[in-house]
Amino acid sequence: MKALIAMSGGVDSSVAAVLMKRRGFDCTGATLKLFDDAGAGRDQPCCSLEDVEDARSVAHKLDMPHQVFNFTADFKSQVIDRFIAAYGNGATPNPCIDCNRYIKFEKLLARARGLGLDYLVTGHYARIEHDRAAGRYLLKKAADEAKDQSYVLYALTQEQLGQVLFPLGGLYKSEARLIAGEQGLANAHKRDSQDICFVRDNDYAGFIERYTNKTWAGGDFIDARGGFLGRHRGLIRYTIGQRRGLGLALKEPLYVCSKNPADNTVTLCESSGLFAKSLEAVDFNWIAYDRLDKPIRVKAKVRYKQAGQWAMAEQISPETVRVEFDEPQRALAPGQAVVLYEGDVVAGGGTISGSAD
Repeated sequence: MKALIAMSGGVDSSVAAVLMKRRGFDCTGATLKLFDDAGAGRDQPCCSLEDVEDARSVAHKLDMPHQVFNFTADFKSQVIDRFIAAYGNGATPNPCIDCNRYIKFEKLLARARGLGLDYLVTGHYARIEHDRAAGRYLLKKAADEAKDQSYVLYALTQEQLGQVLFPLGGLYKSEARLIAGEQGLANAHKRDSQDICFVRDNDYAGFIERYTNKTWAGGDFIDARGGFLGRHRGLIRYTIGQRRGLGLALKEPLYVCSKNPADNTVTLCESSGLFAKSLEAVDFNWIAYDRLDKPIRVKAKVRYKQAGQWAMAEQISPETVRVEFDEPQRALAPGQAVVLYEGDVVAGGGTISGSAD
């Protein structure tokens, strides 16, 4: 069997290659060039030259061919442009989900097929199992729940799940590093990547303005009744639930509870105003089901590191799901993902369009 190993230069994808070689697969390594060095507003590479060299070094040590695929145009249109458009429309996007959905498991998987390879392998911490009785592939949490990445993989289709392997799904991170050390891999102790790969120091607004060469106009901070509270410095500088950095002298703590691109206002509220018991999600992808015929009991996550919260989920249209939580949830941000779990199985996920209270 032949496999294309997505190699970022990090320890996880390198160990994935080791494990696939141990299983007897004929492996080819692939590193993606995702960000154009000559791009406007360049401040940090998505995949640095050091990362490419680390991946190439591991591939050489494992006696694997290694290639670099240039996906900069696809990454711009499917990840960066979506990220910028979402912020401009008042949403809070998750570009890692778009990168998985449109780049790794669409473009790169298509490239693997075009090369006549049987599987695409990545270093994600998640598991894939085939339920013979249901005739479906299931996406499940990793054994190491602290490193579990199933939340950012909810958009995988049945066809993709049948052609993807996650060899680290049954390992703990400490075990992966131990394997890398035993193999003498140069990146065995390399620091894990943090935050959004193409944004430096978590400065989303700064990146957007440099990349687009555009400044977002200031507008009004208002309260829930429409009363004027002060001036903001552009919608892209604020996220739902934010308190710090508003630049206002307020008598009591207030938080960003909504952003309205139509009139360029940011609404502030007390902490209690951030809580809602229900949401609606669109562009929903079911993994455990073709569609939902009746409400189901789930644990729902609205942020990557959040513990699952008990809820009922109901499909109210072909692509829209309503989630009703047992307890009110704080700062449900349009643009973020909600992912539903039944035990350790990902039932499905979608993009939050708003609270439904």
